[in-house]
Amino acid sequence: MWTNKENGGDVNWQQATDYCKNLQLAGHTDWRLPTIDELQGIYDRNANVGGAHVKGNLQVSRFQWSSSPGKASVEEWSFAFFSGTRHSLRLGQGWLRSLCVRRSGE
Repeated sequence: MWTNKENGGDVNWQQATDYCKNLQLAGHTDWRLPTIDELQGIYDRNANVGGAHVKGNLQVSRFQWSSSPGKASVEEWSFAFFSGTRHSLRLGQGWLRSLCVRRSGE
């Protein structure tokens, strides 16, 4: 289960993680930052929602943080919804957005 929109502002990775962890929405408190594979799973090159190629009419900006470790120990993967590509970013460098997910049925 995805939130229907992202957090709404650029944040660093820790802020993105905290945002999802503290989110209370639709009666649920078990939201989390998605993995890079989960983000890639909602990419749809044929969809166009405000320039982002995303399934389900989700409202996202072009770049989203993931919870997946990046190429180096001080990096995390991010996902670009305009190109469908992954980017390994240093934790202190990126200012992206956070779209939260939870396990449906829990």
